[in-house]
Formats: sequence, C-alpha cells, structure tokens
Amino acid sequence: MSDKEEIRVEETLDPQDWSGMRALGHRMLDDMIDYLESVRERPVWQPIPEPVRASFEQPLPLEPQPAGEVYQEFLENILYHPMGNIHPRFWGWVIGTGTVTGMLAEMLAAGMNPNLGGGDQVPAYVEAQVLDWCKQMLGYPQSASGLLVSGGSMANLIGLAVARYARAEFDIRQEGLQSGHKPLTFYGSSEMHSSIEKAIELLGIGMNALRLIPVNQAFQIDLQALQSAIDSDRAAGLQPVCVIGNAGTVNTAAIDDLQALADICEREGLWYHVDGAFGALAALSPELQPRVTGIQRADSLAFDLHKWMYVPYEIGCVLVRDEDAHRRAFSLTPDYLAHATRGLAGGNLWFSDYGIELSRGFKALKAWMSFKEYGTQKYGRMIRQNVDQAQYLGRLVDDEPRLERLAPVSLNIVCFRFKGMNLQDVDLNALNQEILIRLHEQGIAVPSYTNLNGNYCLRVAITNHRSRFEDFEVLVKEVLRLGDEILSS
Repeated sequence: MSDKEEIRVEETLDPQDWSGMRALGHRMLDDMIDYLESVRERPVWQPIPEPVRASFEQPLPLEPQPAGEVYQEFLENILYHPMGNIHPRFWGWVIGTGTVTGMLAEMLAAGMNPNLGGGDQVPAYVEAQVLDWCKQMLGYPQSASGLLVSGGSMANLIGLAVARYARAEFDIRQEGLQSGHKPLTFYGSSEMHSSIEKAIELLGIGMNALRLIPVNQAFQIDLQALQSAIDSDRAAGLQPVCVIGNAGTVNTAAIDDLQALADICEREGLWYHVDGAFGALAALSPELQPRVTGIQRADSLAFDLHKWMYVPYEIGCVLVRDEDAHRRAFSLTPDYLAHATRGLAGGNLWFSDYGIELSRGFKALKAWMSFKEYGTQKYGRMIRQNVDQAQYLGRLVDDEPRLERLAPVSLNIVCFRFKGMNLQDVDLNALNQEILIRLHEQGIAVPSYTNLNGNYCLRVAITNHRSRFEDFEVLVKEVLRLGDEILSS
C-alpha cells in the first residue's frame, strides 16, 4: 500500500467484548425479575427528587460511555421513578399491568428487530395468527381484516377512517371533503373517549359534524335521542355516516345497548364502530360476555391488548368486518413498495395496506406468547376477578357512611368520594382532590379522577392482575384516614 492510499478504519455498534455484554445482559435480566417480584414492597408512585430531574439536563453525548455505566445510571435515575402501573394498587385511568413473559418477549422482538410493514417473513404470520385469535375470541368472521396498532386511539382512527371511506358515497380519496358533497355526520354518546374527537378532527370532518348524544341515568347512549339526531340531519340535507358505540366508557365503564345500536345502523345504512378499548374483552368471561353482546355485529371494533389482557405497552387492535373496504381505504403502493410473487417482497401479508404506518415493530410476539402461555380461559377468569373486585369495592363504599358512590358499578370501574358531614359540593370537590393527591404522594394507591354531574370523585379502574381484595380494603381505610385528617386540619 502506497503512502498516498487511504487506510480505512471500519467501525461497528456490536460489542467489542461479547462475554462482558452477556454478563451485563444476565445482570439486567436478574435485576428486572427481582424488580417485578418485589413490586408490592415499594410505593405505588413517589415524587421525583430534584437531583433525578436534574440528571436529564445533560448535554448531548459525543463520546462513547461503557454500557455498564449507562446501565448504572438507569438503576439510579430511571428504574424507581415510573408511573407505577405494575403495582397491585395502581388503578389510574385504564392502564394495564404487564407480565414477566411479556417483558421477555419484548427483548426477543427487539433482538430480531423486523419491520412488519410487509414482506414474506414469519413475524408477519405471527401477527396474522394473533389477529385470527382476536377474531375468534370476539366473534368476528375469519374473513374480516385487522391490524395491530399502538393502542385504542389509533384503532379508533383507523376504524373511523374506513367508515368515512366506505359510507361517503363519493370517491373521498380522490375528491376529498372539500369537493362540495353533502357534509358527513358521525354520532356517539357524550361519554365517548376523547380519542374519537381527535380522530374526527384528524380526518378533516370537524367537531361540528360529531353529534354528542346525551346519556341516560346509567351513562348509556339515549337511543331515542340518537334516532332523532339522525332523522334531523337527513332532513337538513346532511349525510349520516357512522354511529360509535361504547363497550365500556372511560368514566364509568358503562356499556351502550350494543344490539340496539347495531339494529339502528342496519336499518339506516350506517357504519357501526365500537370503541371497546377495555370492555370488549369482557367477552372472554362466560359470565360477562352477555353484557357486550353486539360487538360482533360492529363493522369495526377497537380494543387494547395492553389493558385487560395485561400485555406490556404498547399494543392495540382494530378489526374490520369488510376486508376490501379496509384495504381500499389505506392501500397505496408505489413502485418501491411493489408486492412480488417471490423473494422477500412476496407473500400476501402487507400490513402497510391496512393502516398509515409503514414502519411497524414486532408487537405481535408478546401477544402471541401471552395467548399461548395463559390461554383465553385464564384471561376470562382474570377479567372476572377484576369485576368481582370492583363489586367488592362498591360494597365497601356503600357500607361506609362517610363515603358516597356516584355511579353504578357496571363493570370494573368504581367512582366514589369522601363526603364527610354537612359539606357543600364545592368543598367536597376540593377535599377529594386533596385526598387523591395525598394517596399518590404517600405511595399508597393510584386511583385517578373524573367529574360526574359536577361532582369530583375518585375513579378506580381495575385492569390489574396483581390486585387482591385486601388492596381495596387498604384503599378505603386510607381514604377515610386522609379525609378525616384533612378535615381536622
């Protein structure tokens, strides 16, 4: 080699010391197993210390740092200050717990690191298998299509996008919503999740076209008011497109009359979408399944596997009865993504044809392994256990004069407040807000909150396979203690 010839130095991101990385990996695995095994011994949540906050104001790293040192920073500043949803007394919002096998599956999926946009690869068959299992457990035909997504928000967006495409009565992909056709209208109860509103905005339909139908005393959609709204819009020259049913509302877990909604949609020629983010999975319990009868009639169904199937975040699912409508709403295949009959670009499983994402991780593996390890019958028992725990908490609340339940316990959510004695609602709202904050800050439990008819309340949403009946006794005891403590001060 002459002096003028350049000497190339090639680098890699693989470890230089594979045995050292193997030892570090084993340490990580042991630490995380210990972390999960001992979760009950820790606070549910704790305020983040200022030195920990400050540790995330470092400048951009320019030079390498040993992996062992990076892991030590994780242990010191990250691991012990999470949201807390793996804890047995976490019941905030509707957030699942995760499992040990799910955690390990995430490692395996990341090691393989496939892109599930398309291509003839076994991970695509794993996703297709999970989708087929979801169809079977929720009563959908095997001819239906589906997609694994990040969660219920994306699942709702996709379902409503297909609804817009399938019921627009004009070529919406080519002409768009500004083409002068009749305005489209969508319908759902005032208890709908905010992701529906976001989807309506993102689809360009606008909130003025989303009819928020009032609810009855059980927080279910008022069927007569729904029919009147549809009739009024038709008379005004608008085009009703879709009705959204709730299989478990976010505030109270109320379940709309899903069969009646299906009948209305069938009679009116409307798309029927069901937001079953967590409630749809009640179908796995033989005792609870009748409550969600009707979801199998939906044209599209959104639900989460990371909620009531306890699979680690993030993994949701949308099922669409009409595969052709689903594909035509999203399929766009340029030359550089052309499908082939042979080679890696072959195969029929191009999931990019059914959603907006081309880059898609291997979400399916953790679901596939969880389905096989636990089986749907055990999932059904766990779901029923959570519902029984909600009923138990409801009875504890009803039996205590200083507490007040503010909504029926229809599934797995309990809404209640500390009412003390002779306090006005405005004072009770402030009192219960402070009780909630102290429950969090003292690491006792994490319920969340909502407002029902103007009343602030503690909201306990149970999608936790680690919770025990005794945990709800602790919650009631501590709410009473904190309420009395605040009143006395």
